[in-house]
Amino acid sequence: MTRRKLAAGNWKMNGLNADLTELEGLPSVSRAEVLICPPATLIERMARKTSSVSVGGQDCHPARSGAHTGDVSARMLADAGATHVILGHSERRQDHGETDALVRSKIKAAWNADLRAILCIGETEGQYKAGETLEVLRGQLAGSLPDGTSPDNLIVAYEPVWAIGTGLVPTMAEIRDVHAFLRAELTARFGADTGDGIRLLYGGSVKPGNAAEIFAVPDVDGALVGGASLKADDFGEIIKALEAAAAA
Repeated sequence: MTRRKLAAGNWKMNGLNADLTELEGLPSVSRAEVLICPPATLIERMARKTSSVSVGGQDCHPARSGAHTGDVSARMLADAGATHVILGHSERRQDHGETDALVRSKIKAAWNADLRAILCIGETEGQYKAGETLEVLRGQLAGSLPDGTSPDNLIVAYEPVWAIGTGLVPTMAEIRDVHAFLRAELTARFGADTGDGIRLLYGGSVKPGNAAEIFAVPDVDGALVGGASLKADDFGEIIKALEAAAAA
């Protein structure tokens, strides 16, 4: 099954209206897909500004609406022009105490709003050093993914927590082994068609200098990029590397 390569940018809590000009410097692609998830304040403006870049949210509340001050529902994201939403990011799990069960309920809410969910999973440095990576990922997948998962409604992003924003990156062999494991886990639960069709992204200090090497790893279908997605020069080079990988 051919999986379309995806370069997804997570702006996190960064970006003002003036920063939307960065979109103008991104290269056009024909084989890959580009997605940017800005802060909620910019989703509608970004969606109006570009048709070549998909726009997503960074989180959503599991409820459709209600007395949840400061939260944003999946329906609100879709109404603003989002097509995707990042869920279960390690910063949400750590800073806000999000559990697998909560993430699973958010994924269901995203689907109900016709959003494609990007599920983030990853191990901490302590778990990595203890050799617990695959065990942790198995548990996060099992606990976070609802029944009904398909290539049309879900993307999985492997982001080792210890590599996010630190400049540290697993070896290419480690990335290969983890992505092969995730592919096997998805296939075992959902069947070959679904397991082979779900895109797997790598995230964690992806930069122009290492993007091509990462994209050459089997079962890596793109990247979820943090800081390097904020500037067109850096994100553009990553996008070019992905487009080249898609053409290979």
